[in-house]
Amino acid sequence: MAEQHPHPVAIVTGAGRGIGRAITLALAREGYSLCLVARTREELENTRRLSELPVERALIVLIDLADEECGEAVVGTAMDLFGRVDVLVNNAGWAPPRSALTKMRPAEVDQILAVNLHAPIALARAAASVMVERGSGAIINIASSAARAMPAGEAVYAASKAGLIAFTHATFAELGERGIKVSVIIPGLVDTTLIPNNKRLDRTLMLMPDDVADAVLDIVKSHTRVCPVEVVLSPQRRPERAK
Repeated sequence: MAEQHPHPVAIVTGAGRGIGRAITLALAREGYSLCLVARTREELENTRRLSELPVERALIVLIDLADEECGEAVVGTAMDLFGRVDVLVNNAGWAPPRSALTKMRPAEVDQILAVNLHAPIALARAAASVMVERGSGAIINIASSAARAMPAGEAVYAASKAGLIAFTHATFAELGERGIKVSVIIPGLVDTTLIPNNKRLDRTLMLMPDDVADAVLDIVKSHTRVCPVEVVLSPQRRPERAK
């Protein structure tokens, strides 16, 4: 394990694009060193370049989060380089296009649960073991309004995100007294490339990735006596469009 790094260290999954990239860049501006996690090197390299961090402060970890060993692998790699982990942001998620439950293949069900629920649990377990020793840290899970809206065609995805919300609350009950923040952000629709163009959707009323990144910063910068356990982000009609 490396000597303790002089800067706070954050792990961000799904850091190559969209919400994950926005979170990464926001944390970099706050002085964090980063562990960037995803499957595509090119996307992570672009995020690292945009962060303007030197290579030694922006570690790239290529891994499939469906791998059951992902938690120990990612946190162990970060500890080997930096000697500390201060923030974990479980942002990565996956879902196939909307489809009837009866038409979903078992492999799709397994993939959704592996990436959206099992991986955040594995990463949180590994990060918590490090944070408990320090008596501080933050674990932030990115869920979805689908967990509450429960739309048709997204049964397994909604279940995985609802499970992530429950996991957050129960984990805070366990770790909060140890000085560790455990939070879940529940955003409405966010304007990213994951949402295809649809004439029925008014994209000007969607959240932006930076809105989620701002919520992450609010959590990590909140006073040590406070933990925003559940943060709901809803799009608000812009004043110039209000009737």
